[in-house]
Amino acid sequence: MRLQTGDHKTLLEKLLGATSRSGRLQSRLFVQLKRVSERLGIRVIPISESMFDMEEEFNSLYKSCRAYTESTPERMYALYKAVEHVVHSGIGGDLVECGVWRGGSCMLMAMTLMLHRDTSRRIYLYDTFTGMTSPTEKDFFLKDGRKALDMWKGSGDAVQSRWLAVPMEEVRENILSTGFPEERLVFVKGRVEDTIPGVVPRGVSVLRLDTDWYASTIHELTHLYPLLADGGVLLVDDYGVWAGAREAVDEYFARQGIRMLLNRIDYTGRIGVKPCRGEPRDGSADVPD
Repeated sequence: MRLQTGDHKTLLEKLLGATSRSGRLQSRLFVQLKRVSERLGIRVIPISESMFDMEEEFNSLYKSCRAYTESTPERMYALYKAVEHVVHSGIGGDLVECGVWRGGSCMLMAMTLMLHRDTSRRIYLYDTFTGMTSPTEKDFFLKDGRKALDMWKGSGDAVQSRWLAVPMEEVRENILSTGFPEERLVFVKGRVEDTIPGVVPRGVSVLRLDTDWYASTIHELTHLYPLLADGGVLLVDDYGVWAGAREAVDEYFARQGIRMLLNRIDYTGRIGVKPCRGEPRDGSADVPD
């Protein structure tokens, strides 16, 4: 297990109540924290050490939006490179995120587009903006089998209705803070099963799925993946954590006969580029005589 921190001083203040202004004292405390953590099999590193090979442009954008996302730097970097890829490659289509929470990933999308002087694309944001929908029996932790439904039922009605709930106006304010044109933002409120395909873009270049559960993920893939341009990028946030999300992805591509290379970003995120038309869908290929 690796615990990343954006600022080890902040981490120390949270864990140890260290508020001293002495950098020397905090450095000693950090050393002690590392020693204790290593005995527990946990590696504690400043986040800057895991981002040394990432472009300074990305680091700057990430710092602006990291407070609005729970994604790791690795997943955010993958998203950054996905947007950069479609812009530089001339792949047309809008950007889509299903499950936006506070809007951090869409903020990064917006800032990356502006960095490359492309504000012609729309960003579609699909979310209930009132919290997570109910999971089913298909949704459980891959690691230990704990059922999301049990956690959901055990949390009580009041908490259920607020799971990851962020009002749409708060998300809108967060994204507008980037300076991205408001008229290029499309907020779609409600369950994706209810709003898609009623409101969808004509074409998609980047498709990011982050709604956790089987039912929503299979619905999104069924209606949105066909809109993804050849060479467009698919990112799935929960493939490595939630069994339902993984089952939905594997089932969809198997059913469609598509051999999609989903590369591991980190412990949960996956990324793939949509094969171009004419490429073998079932893995077969013509072999020259």
